[in-house]
Amino acid sequence: ACRPHPEPAARIGTHDGTFHCDEALACFLLRLLPRYRDAEIVRTRDPQRLAGCDVVVDVGGEYDPGRHRYDHHQRSFTESMRSLRPDKPWSTKLSSAGLVYCHFGSQILAGLLGQPEDGPVVTALYDKAGFRRAMELVGSEFLERLDFYHRAWLPARALVEEAIQNRFQVDGSGQVLELSQGGCPWKEHLFQLERELALPRPLQLVLFPDRGGQWRVQSVPAAPHSFESRLPLPEAWRGLRDEALSELAGIPGCVFVHASGFIGGNRTREGALEMARRTLELGGGTERT
Repeated sequence: ACRPHPEPAARIGTHDGTFHCDEALACFLLRLLPRYRDAEIVRTRDPQRLAGCDVVVDVGGEYDPGRHRYDHHQRSFTESMRSLRPDKPWSTKLSSAGLVYCHFGSQILAGLLGQPEDGPVVTALYDKAGFRRAMELVGSEFLERLDFYHRAWLPARALVEEAIQNRFQVDGSGQVLELSQGGCPWKEHLFQLERELALPRPLQLVLFPDRGGQWRVQSVPAAPHSFESRLPLPEAWRGLRDEALSELAGIPGCVFVHASGFIGGNRTREGALEMARRTLELGGGTERT
């Protein structure tokens, strides 16, 4: 016979009282899975009520993925991403949201992106949207970060790789990269591709158009998150603008050079490229590695 009522909604248990980012993100992530989409959140420390929940996070004193119990407060808990997934390098002890991401992250990303769980897109983004980056992000911020990595960061790698292959067409030094489609998240990919491709000379400067149709020349940073440049634009140009800069540099169309020398602008691609070439010349061919 047909049942008169649908199955009751799943229940996600977590502690009551003061709430934290950890269990908020854990519950949010679980609700991205089809079986927990309409789940009731039960906030309690009552063991009997928790026992009736389908999954329990951040309370209960046990970690048992077979029974969907994901607490990390107990003294016996020592799990990290590395211990649970030996192919991952991160050895920081996981919190509840980290455990949820570890066990369900690939399913969550596959569902959100419409990609196979074991496919290359999900595999690449699992580490990027990984808990160490996402633990301070909840709700829409997590989705925005995932959207950025999926739509901007991941496609940018192919653009940077193509630009590296074409670098000698831009300048004979092979040290100037041109991103003709405009600025994109290039720094992390540049450092990774330099290593993977074992480039004989480090890239020094990057050319790209800005949204207004003018061009920028930017120095490659000394390290991925460094404010120091491998080859900053010449000191004499720094802080100058427009005609004064164009006259001093002997290059038409100059717009500005930042006071630190990490970036400059020109009205045309040719002008920006000339600024890059002059920077390489004045740098004396010195290379920072």
